[in-house]
Amino acid sequence: MTAESLDGPIDEPLGTRQRRFHPAWTVALVALIALIGAAGFRAAPGVLMVPLEEEFGWSTAELSLAVSINLLLYGLIAPFAAALMQRFGIRAVTVVALFVIGAGAALSVFVATPGQLILTWGVLIGLGTGSMALVFAATITDTWFATRRGLVSGVLTAGSATGQLIFLPVIAAAAEDVGWRGASLIIAGGALAVVPLVWIFLRNRPSDLGVARYGETAPVVAQAPVPRGTAWGAAKLALSTLREAARTRTFWALAIGFAICGATTNGLIGTHFIPSAHDHGMATTTAAGLLAVVGIFDIVGTVFSGWLTDRVNPRILLAAYYALRGVSLLFLPSLLSAEVQPSIIVFIVIYGLDWVATVPPTIALCREVFGDKGPLVFGWVFAAHQIGAGIASVLAGIVRDHTGQYTFAWFAAAGLCAVAALVSATIRRHRAPASVRE
Repeated sequence: MTAESLDGPIDEPLGTRQRRFHPAWTVALVALIALIGAAGFRAAPGVLMVPLEEEFGWSTAELSLAVSINLLLYGLIAPFAAALMQRFGIRAVTVVALFVIGAGAALSVFVATPGQLILTWGVLIGLGTGSMALVFAATITDTWFATRRGLVSGVLTAGSATGQLIFLPVIAAAAEDVGWRGASLIIAGGALAVVPLVWIFLRNRPSDLGVARYGETAPVVAQAPVPRGTAWGAAKLALSTLREAARTRTFWALAIGFAICGATTNGLIGTHFIPSAHDHGMATTTAAGLLAVVGIFDIVGTVFSGWLTDRVNPRILLAAYYALRGVSLLFLPSLLSAEVQPSIIVFIVIYGLDWVATVPPTIALCREVFGDKGPLVFGWVFAAHQIGAGIASVLAGIVRDHTGQYTFAWFAAAGLCAVAALVSATIRRHRAPASVRE
């Protein structure tokens, strides 16, 4: 079946074709599956930290360092991955990233020292998942959709939560039944299984199929092939975009807010919730199940946030999301116990709805202010997200080692959320200088 049979003749007005199935939705579905496949190892550290500590006797701080490097690379590689996608195409970069994730997960079964764990968990998995980070969702959204962008970015962002939902209980059960090495191999298999699907169905841009973006009213115009360039050229593009974006106050406001977002999600809850619950006597599988529930409500919250982003001022949404998160963190230390109480379920639901609900409005603001370079700018904003996550992961581990509990870490995170809410509420409406948008 050709693009013409799906969407009508190429010279037919897009409004006629859009009433039929548009290939943008196929691309979005494949991207969603790829994000799910890449999500496994991002969920794994919280489950596998306790088995590794028990087998090797490594401290929480040592394990947190490997996770921190993973989180940092996960964010820092994102803007360069976005530039590489522009130079070499979305499909090629995605396939390579999935192979790197699979290799890192498989090689982790041979680790015997903290340094080896840093190489596999930290470097390889960080590079691979960073190339499949939320900037991938932003690139797919901007490349293939002219309308419904908030909704699509929300659905794709929820892919990470879906991966967590799928993999967390499996990883926790496998870690108990066949050990943490078997769990790592399951993750490797999940990432590699997605590769054929991406290679066959993912397309780099609408012109590859002779169509315009979904919702675009202009007739389809044939586009010249994207210049291949070099990896160095992609790196220069990413760095020049950062230099231009950094001249605006909006970029720094988004970066500060998103750094706090990363600190209070991946850095703290994602990495330390299970060990903290274990400190209170809760079984690891039970705590992993609670995080899986976070994944369920994250899907609902993120998709709904995407829908709201198409209708509500994204600045207001960001301020509300951060404020709600801060209030919930204030109560967490008093909610943890050996048994699952109704109060912790309420926390899980609220935190799940809020987990990455911040992503669609942040992507929308990057697009509004920075135009066509919005995905690249979002890559740098997301890098700040992971810097915050990495710092929080290490500091929370140090707090746990020195005080025997995580209470101070939860309270500090609540205070940071108040800062993020204030900063987000003061973002001004304006366009960036032409040099950034051109």
